[in-house]
Amino acid sequence: MVTRLRRRVDRHPRPVEAAFLLLIYAATSNQYRRAGDDTLWWPGFVLAAVTCTSLLARRRHPGAVVVLTTLGTAVAGAQGSTFGPLLLLPVIVALYELTLQASQQAIRFHGLLVVVVLVPTALRWDAEDEPWANEAVSLAFWILLPILHGLAVRARRAYLDSVRTRAEEAERTRHEEAQRRVVEERVRIARELHDVVAHHMALANAQAGTAAHLFSTRPAQTRRILTELTSTTTAALRELEATVGLLRQPETAEESLNPAPGLDRLPDLVAAFAAAALHITITVEGPVRALSAGADLAAFRIVQEALTNVAKHAAVNTAHVHLVYGQAQLTITVGNDRSPITPPRAPGGGFGLLSMRERAQSAGGSLRAGRCPEGGFAVTAELPIIA
Repeated sequence: MVTRLRRRVDRHPRPVEAAFLLLIYAATSNQYRRAGDDTLWWPGFVLAAVTCTSLLARRRHPGAVVVLTTLGTAVAGAQGSTFGPLLLLPVIVALYELTLQASQQAIRFHGLLVVVVLVPTALRWDAEDEPWANEAVSLAFWILLPILHGLAVRARRAYLDSVRTRAEEAERTRHEEAQRRVVEERVRIARELHDVVAHHMALANAQAGTAAHLFSTRPAQTRRILTELTSTTTAALRELEATVGLLRQPETAEESLNPAPGLDRLPDLVAAFAAAALHITITVEGPVRALSAGADLAAFRIVQEALTNVAKHAAVNTAHVHLVYGQAQLTITVGNDRSPITPPRAPGGGFGLLSMRERAQSAGGSLRAGRCPEGGFAVTAELPIIA
């Protein structure tokens, strides 16, 4: 019932406002009486009309309306009207609206102004024979009541606004966090796709080229290379399908990659490149220590990508992988000793170096790449080791 009534009031604000002001006018004008008798003071109807009509501007000019209603009430009191709540209705409404909108300084100023004007007037001309203390306390109560109530409503509105602001900020933060995670997931999947496709396609291309070169002179070796080429393309399709599957099942992305490749698969990687006529040597310094799952995957992908770049861009048939296990980090160096390598170009030529650098940073490490003084090209990555 209350909700329906409130909705109707919200839909028809002007008729409600007019009815409200008419009620104030009826209650106020009935209090305008002459001093010494009980007869109505007829000019008071005009004064009440002016006072109540000024309330229409209470939201635009609250301070001026407070002054006008105070002066009208003081004039009525000087004619003998009783300073009760009905006579003070315009002042009460004006003070309430002022408290909702004005600053604390304006509220204090106008409240003091009302007290200074009305209290002496009530004590001097009020027709009721009441003790002055009772008169002053009663008048002060009706002046303070709208101010205190307005301050309470104002504080309540400020609290609700702050709650709404915090809720909107929390919603915006959740949305931004969701977008950030989506972007990170897309970058991660794009990196996986690049590593899988670039490695296997480069390896398949090298195997096909070797097979074409040996087709007429070494048919048996060519047949073996073509068989390994089939295995390479099958593995590429299998890893590509698993990676693309992440897009369909984002909630099980981690499970779909298990078990993730790590440095323990380096022998398989070396064997695959050997089929493409790229001979790789692996040297290890220091006791082998465990890496975290993310660092292990990053290390494998960095070695894979670096060797793929050697196969694609370097005119050599040998490469070396050097692993140095230190106390707190693993240093990986992949390079070739002869014939300068042309690194992939971004954005037009490729994203090999960028992908390797991102993988190293995602695992908490770093990566650098460049030409060697003695010739060739080297990629060096430093990854943290689990303590």
